[in-house]
Amino acid sequence: MLSPMERKKIGFPLLASSAAELKKYVDVYSLFVENGYTRELCDAYSDAFIDNAKKPAPFDIIQLASLYDKIMDHKTAAFYLDKLAEKKLGGEERFDYCTGMLRTISKIGNWRDAEDFRTRNIGFLQKQTPKMSQKKQADLYIALSLADCAAKSYTPALKLLKFGYKPQGKNDVTLLEIFVTAVYIFARAGDSEGLNGAVSNAEGCLKLFKNMDFSWEEAYYKSRIENAENGII
Repeated sequence: MLSPMERKKIGFPLLASSAAELKKYVDVYSLFVENGYTRELCDAYSDAFIDNAKKPAPFDIIQLASLYDKIMDHKTAAFYLDKLAEKKLGGEERFDYCTGMLRTISKIGNWRDAEDFRTRNIGFLQKQTPKMSQKKQADLYIALSLADCAAKSYTPALKLLKFGYKPQGKNDVTLLEIFVTAVYIFARAGDSEGLNGAVSNAEGCLKLFKNMDFSWEEAYYKSRIENAENGII
């Protein structure tokens, strides 16, 4: 059986409602352990919890969109998030939906849609943010910075990344994501000097990672930095 920390690694809920559901999570998780974020993992998660489910849980839809985001299939991520557009979500679920949608729209490059979405939801996000964990707050600030980047407001985008995140122990992937986002923004801005510094920071952060949980992690995060350096995220 998966430990709580193992299941959090990919975002699995800590409690499954049945033994059958738990087995599905274990089967999908085994793909994650072996190969990391892949289309096979996305397809397996979709088959198990979305496409063949009578009433997919908002958590699973948000999680699937996040998995597609990890393989840079942002249009498919947006497709699944759109399923929640008319749902009455509250609290953490709505926060995660808003963060995911803002991040996804921005990565696609729809800056006007991103600005409109932010405007519609900013009141809720401002009220909810202090209640969220540092990781979820970081996810939001990254999404907001990507929205500014999509609108070519690069200086405000970079300022958003300096919101005061405090590293959370060893192998802090969230901290690395902040550095990777900075690399991407400098690349999109065409700022070669800033880009060199951002790449150095991201690579330095990754070098501090020790005893990674999975064999594929180092190569995956190296590719994230390289893609960001080329304006791809």
